[in-house]
Amino acid sequence: MSTLVECVPNFSEGRDKAKVDAIIEAMKMDGVYLLDREMDADHNRCVITLVGEREPIQEAAIRGVGKAAELIDLNVHQGAHPRMGAADVVPFIPIEGVTIEDCVAMARHVGAEIWKRYQIPVYLYEAAAATPERQNLENIRRGQFEGIRAEIATNPARKPDFGDPKVHPTAGATVVGARKFLIAYNVFLSTPDVQIAKNIAKAVRFSNGGLRFVKGAGFLVRGQAQVSMNLTDFEQTPIHRAFELVKREAARYGVSPISSEIVGLIPKKALESAAEWFLQVENFDSSLILENRLSAVMGGKVAVGGLRAGVEPFVEQLAAPTATPGGGSAAAASGAMAAGLATMVASMSRGKKAYLQYERELSEAIARLSQLREELKAGIDADAESYNSVMRAYKQAKESAHADGIIDAALKQATSVPLSVAERAREVAGIAEKLKPITNPNMKSDLTTAVALARAAIEGALANVEINLESLKDAGFAADVRKKAAALAVG
Repeated sequence: MSTLVECVPNFSEGRDKAKVDAIIEAMKMDGVYLLDREMDADHNRCVITLVGEREPIQEAAIRGVGKAAELIDLNVHQGAHPRMGAADVVPFIPIEGVTIEDCVAMARHVGAEIWKRYQIPVYLYEAAAATPERQNLENIRRGQFEGIRAEIATNPARKPDFGDPKVHPTAGATVVGARKFLIAYNVFLSTPDVQIAKNIAKAVRFSNGGLRFVKGAGFLVRGQAQVSMNLTDFEQTPIHRAFELVKREAARYGVSPISSEIVGLIPKKALESAAEWFLQVENFDSSLILENRLSAVMGGKVAVGGLRAGVEPFVEQLAAPTATPGGGSAAAASGAMAAGLATMVASMSRGKKAYLQYERELSEAIARLSQLREELKAGIDADAESYNSVMRAYKQAKESAHADGIIDAALKQATSVPLSVAERAREVAGIAEKLKPITNPNMKSDLTTAVALARAAIEGALANVEINLESLKDAGFAADVRKKAAALAVG
C-alpha cells in the first residue's frame, strides 16, 4: 500500500532565486515530488510543497533544512513575515495511508535529526507539540529570531524540544510539526494603510474572538494592505466565510477587497465549497462537476453496470484467501459508509424551507461527517498495512536481540488504527442520531442504516483492538487502551 505525506517547509528567503533553487535541489530524492514553490519578496519567504512516501520525505526535509542553514543568515534577513529560523517551519500532513499520529512520529524523528546533524534547536508544534502552549506556532515564534536568541538560555519556556538552549548563530531555530491540511489565503485591500489590515486580521482571527480555525495578520505587500490568513481546518471554517468576514470588516473602514491569493496549494474540495456557497446552487454536490464524474467513471467507481461495479472489487478482496484486507478494513469501510449516508441525509435537508432553522447544525454536521468519512476511508488501507507491519516485525524479531520491543511497537500501531476507527465510528453514530429530529423524516431509514453501520464498525474495530492487545507485553499500554475501548463499546 502506498503512503503519501505532504511536507510544506517555509524558508526565510523570498528574493534570491538561486538560493531557493539550491534548497529545492537538496531535497530532490526518489519517492519525493515537488508540487509547488512560492516566493514572496515582501515577506522574504518561500513556501515549498512536497509530497512523497513516508521515509524519503523525512530525509528530504532534513536535507532542505541543512541547505537553508548554509545559505541563509538571519542576522541580515529582513521581511514582512515573522521568522525564527532559516528553515522556519516544517509541517507534515497526512495524505494517504498514514495518520496524523504517524506524522507526529515523523516530526519528532526529523526534529531530532536536525539537531544531531546541524546543531539547530527544534521546537515541536501543532499535533506534535509536547505541551499545550506549543500547539500554536505564534506562541513559539513570539519575538522572532532576535527575541528567542536573547531568552533561550535563561527562560525555561524557551527551552527547545531538541537541542541545547542556544540558537544556531545564523540559522536560528526551526519548528517542526504535524497538522491537517492548511490553506494560506491572503486578501488585498483597496488601501495602503497597513493598520486597517491589522485591525481586520485581529477581528477575523480566532485568538481575538474571530473565526474558529483562522489565524491572521496584517502586512504591507506590493504597496497594498494585505490581510494574511491561515485556515487550519477549511471544512469547518471554509474559505468563502473568511473572505466574507474580511469584506464586511473592510467596509467599516471604507475600503474593500480588490483581490486575493492562495499561497501553495488548495484542496479541490475547498473551491467546490466556495462555488456552492457563492452560486447558491440548490442541488450542488461534487458529483455534478464534470471532471469528478468522469474520474469516477474512468476509475471504475461508477460503471455502466451500476453501483455494484464500484464496491465489487473490495468485496472480492475480502473474500480472497488472504489475511488482508480483513475485519479491520471492513470495519473502517462500514464506518465510512455510515458517514456517507448521514452526509447525504443532512445535505438533502439543508437549504430546504422546512429546515432553515437548523441550517447551522446541518452545515456543521456535513463538514464534520465529510472529514470523518475521509479518515475512515484511509483506515481501510491503514488497517491492512498495520497487519503487514506486524508480520514483518515477527520476521525481523527472529534476527534481533530486541524481539519483544520490535513486536510490541508493531502491535501498538496495529492497535491504534482500529481504535481510531472505533472512535470515529462512534462520532458518526452520534451525529446520525442527532440528525433524526432535524432532517426529512422520509429519510429516517437511511439514518437508521447509518447508525447500524457505525455500530458494526465500532464492534468490529474493537474486536481487532482486543486481538492485538492479547499479544502485547506492555501491560500498562494494554490497560490504557482497554479503558478507552470500554468507553467506546456499543451498549
